[in-house]
Amino acid sequence: MPMSPDYRDRLFPILPEVAAHFGTPFHIYDETGIRETGTRLRRLFARLGGFQEYYAVKALPNPRILQIMQELGFGFDCSSVAELLLARQVGARGEALMFTSNNTSAEDFHTALADGGSLLNLDDISLVPKVPRMPETICFRYNPGPRRSGNSIIGNPVEAKYGVAHHQLIDAYRAAMARGARRFGLHTMLASNERNHLYMVQTVEMLLEVARWIGAELGIRFDFINMGGGLGIAYHPDEAPFDLEAMADGILRQLDAFGADQGYVPRLFMESGRYMTGPHGVLVVRAINRKEIYRTYIGVDASMSALMRPGMYGAYHHIEVPGKSADLPVETVDVVGSLCENNDKFALQRPLPPIDEGDLLVIQDTGAHGHAMGFNYNGKLRPKELLLRADGRVELIRRAETVEDYFATLQFEAQTLLP
Repeated sequence: MPMSPDYRDRLFPILPEVAAHFGTPFHIYDETGIRETGTRLRRLFARLGGFQEYYAVKALPNPRILQIMQELGFGFDCSSVAELLLARQVGARGEALMFTSNNTSAEDFHTALADGGSLLNLDDISLVPKVPRMPETICFRYNPGPRRSGNSIIGNPVEAKYGVAHHQLIDAYRAAMARGARRFGLHTMLASNERNHLYMVQTVEMLLEVARWIGAELGIRFDFINMGGGLGIAYHPDEAPFDLEAMADGILRQLDAFGADQGYVPRLFMESGRYMTGPHGVLVVRAINRKEIYRTYIGVDASMSALMRPGMYGAYHHIEVPGKSADLPVETVDVVGSLCENNDKFALQRPLPPIDEGDLLVIQDTGAHGHAMGFNYNGKLRPKELLLRADGRVELIRRAETVEDYFATLQFEAQTLLP
């Protein structure tokens, strides 16, 4: 189910008042749902000493959301300097930060190691000599190549730009050891929005097999393995939800077997983003135009600059029209924005209740990779973000962009160069 009945029951009755006060469009996130999901995850892995969820900042990079994650005891998976700085703004330091970057610059490494540092997860063997100061703990991102398959979002591991190849792993860890690394992690990330829990169990099994191999070759123990993220959510009402309990059970059995065989159990890390916040956010828009040509188009006051997944991936996001009874006859429409791109469509040939100008539409599951993937083509401005707090208050947690923001980079001190 895309939007939980509990979130709907709390949001829909107040939505007209919220829209009137803040204005549309806006993303609004559910604090209660986020906390419940995080608590459920911690409970399932409670018996593992040192289990840690590193929330993927790229999914929803808002400090108010990161504050909630920190209160849940989570760290932060950061893939850029900006994400590191954002996580540090809420107080995260050291091992509360996992810096998983790729094509990393020397400046990025300096920032990652400064101000309390972070766990470095290196994407390539060539980066070992480029780290300005090798930390005591180092991790490598593993790309298994033809040994595993990915999925449609990340793709075939052989073609993916991420990670250290299988045949390079021993040399990578040996090189890190030569520079002073003494504690080790092993990471992978092979799929995104994967709803088959067995895939994730098999990923942990693969990591443990690689840990056995490297441990035997180099005589090292792994402080942790990081299974990555990629836990999927059900965007379509007909899709079954991800079986988190079955995944946890399978992973715990794999770790128990490793402990019996190796005499120790590495800590388990994961870096879910979408699963933590995706279902707990919606994009609220207002219908402003209706166009009847070869198809019926419902124009709304947001564009794909506020949610690009449908245009970029052809992704399905469920849409409801609050106040319109489900018993009404439906009509088939495209729900579109005003961008000068024909893929600026939130829904294609979607059966919806008859929509009038002024109606609110709720586009669901935008709590991850929604606002975060926004852009400014055509000078479109990204919308505000709101938080429906557990006590029922609605809090503005990011203002809408303005034209002044859009033109800000055109204000600069003139300079020229005559080579």
